[in-house]
Amino acid sequence: MNLRIPGPTPCPDEVLEAVGRPMMNHRGPEFRDIVLRVTERLKQVFQTKGDVLTLTSSGTGAMEAAITNVFSPGDKVLCVSIGYFGDRFADIAKVYGAQVQALAFPWGTAADPDRIRQALKADPAIKGVLVTHNETSTGVTNDLQAIAHVVKGEFDRLLVVDAISSLGSVPLPVDEWRCDVVATASQKGWMTPPGLAMVSMSQRAWEANTKATMPRYYFDLGSAKRYLDRGQTPATPAVSIFYGLDVALGLMLHEGMEGVYKRHARIAQRTRDGAKALGLSLLADERIASNTVSAVKVPDGVDGRKLIALVQEQSKVVIAGGQGAQEGKIFRIGHLGHVTEQNVDEALAAVGKALASLGYQHAKAGDGRTHA
Repeated sequence: MNLRIPGPTPCPDEVLEAVGRPMMNHRGPEFRDIVLRVTERLKQVFQTKGDVLTLTSSGTGAMEAAITNVFSPGDKVLCVSIGYFGDRFADIAKVYGAQVQALAFPWGTAADPDRIRQALKADPAIKGVLVTHNETSTGVTNDLQAIAHVVKGEFDRLLVVDAISSLGSVPLPVDEWRCDVVATASQKGWMTPPGLAMVSMSQRAWEANTKATMPRYYFDLGSAKRYLDRGQTPATPAVSIFYGLDVALGLMLHEGMEGVYKRHARIAQRTRDGAKALGLSLLADERIASNTVSAVKVPDGVDGRKLIALVQEQSKVVIAGGQGAQEGKIFRIGHLGHVTEQNVDEALAAVGKALASLGYQHAKAGDGRTHA
């Protein structure tokens, strides 16, 4: 099976073998060695000297922790959304009583830093900004560096980042860009099964944490830090996933993060070029297109749901459909983590085969046809 969805992603054999190791005492010295080594390696990839805490959770748990540990009910937050997961960030903040000001952009476009600037200027009471770095629902990567320049450099507000599908695959120097809280999860570019969420905290974030009163228990990062200082976690961790993440981080650092980033950029471009060679269009402009997932428009006259099902039926390739407003209108090809050129070539060939079975004919030079 060629799993080409944005997550969970395929895992290297070494990682899967590690996940199958026997259990150990999560309060013992052996696990202490693992959790401390994993944490130091995570700091290298996050490019931070601050704290990185690892939780047993999905990525949504990391988003929840990122909010509840630095805000209080009634705090005004600006939520910058460019898609499904940006909306989820806002929903989580609302559930915990934040006053959320939504700044939404059309799906398939990136956030405009100038509009963020205008929103912060219009309301000095806004305490922090929530933003998704890479939006998997639309295949768009926000210019987080430019956003951080506005949020931190001009207004000095808390910057809370959902980097679930970006960190570990595309550059995100947490300290250099002055990101206060950054959340990610094991099942994306980290080449590890689902089950762990990782959150970094800046010194400014810890200062906010001392005043934050949103309820939290399982996702209390202060508690996670206290336990980490003695090589433990507050509750029973996903020990097997720690084994896998430890190995995956070793593989990533052996490749070198610059090599990882270049590989993702190269394979992403190959995916986009391959989609266009089939006569298909991307949802996002290539200047903002993601290097971890490509969102491709379903051609007119083709049933998007049938296309996705037929790709798997004919070729054992699994691609993802659209979410929310884009359901049935796009399909998505994930190319993050443990991915090669051959993987995306097979996926594109499978899409082409399925489209032909559905009567689609892509336009050729001098031929205006787009489907049969």
